[in-house]
Amino acid sequence: QVQLVESGGGLVQAGDSLRLSCTTSGVTFTSYVMGWFRQAPGKEREFVAAISRGGGSTRYLDSVKGRFTISRDNAKNTAYLQMNSLKPEDTAVYYCATKNAVVVYTTTSDYPYWGQGTQVTVSS
Repeated sequence: QVQLVESGGGLVQAGDSLRLSCTTSGVTFTSYVMGWFRQAPGKEREFVAAISRGGGSTRYLDSVKGRFTISRDNAKNTAYLQMNSLKPEDTAVYYCATKNAVVVYTTTSDYPYWGQGTQVTVSS
């Protein structure tokens, strides 16, 4: 059974930082691409970042480039999203997702496995 568990969300002020974690079980982690997505109230879920199996390839939503960094620790079966210089518009539920793949995917429909989400709220 594939399980993804996110943690690290919270309430912060604009300009602060947070690091989200996503611990995965039930898969051979090194064979799986990891992605982060977010969904704000009343909006569709959107891609934020993704990382290849070995960590050598990453993709980002344009609005988070230079502020967010995705990484992974394959020894710990965990992916991370370091979020710096947070803005109120980053407020959303953040989800991690995973897919057995070689290339990095950026759309929600590409990922079959999802975590339950963690709330990130950025106050102005």
